[in-house]
Amino acid sequence: MRGPLVLLPVLGAPAAHAPVLARDLVPALKLPLDGGLSVGGRPLLGPNKTVRGALFMVGGALAATLALARVPPWWRRLPEEVQEAGPLRLGLVLGGGVMLGELPNSFVKRRLGVASGGRLRTRWGVVLTVLDQADFVPVLWLLLAPTWRMPARDLLACCAGVAAVHVPINLIGHRIGARASRC
Repeated sequence: MRGPLVLLPVLGAPAAHAPVLARDLVPALKLPLDGGLSVGGRPLLGPNKTVRGALFMVGGALAATLALARVPPWWRRLPEEVQEAGPLRLGLVLGGGVMLGELPNSFVKRRLGVASGGRLRTRWGVVLTVLDQADFVPVLWLLLAPTWRMPARDLLACCAGVAAVHVPINLIGHRIGARASRC
């Protein structure tokens, strides 16, 4: 099962982004990705999805991929197709997938009237919270497909692993002031 190994550098995304959020660094890039657009009187994505966040999330995953690629025991265990694509391509796909994977859930939450950083306190809110824990994994699965077709069991393992890791990362983010809520 190599899917979790391929996705390991994704941890660089929150590692790079959390300090930026906690200290409100680079405020000039705190521009909404949706450009402030709204649909039906509600924000398209909301103010928490920013250019700054996209840059640091993609950059963090890319930096982690480039660093890990210099660790032969990790790099050699990746699928041959991923190795042939190279660490730059892998890092950009992982970072871009993490960022893109966050957007559909935000869009749905805004349509449901949930404020940025907030939660819907209904059964649908529980569903959205669960989906939010690993929302980028199916996006990564699709983005990796032209290079490497991740087996279904790896996809499921990645979803479970990411969800398990995402919860403590959210708690740490809340504790250091990078997140308003714990989930």
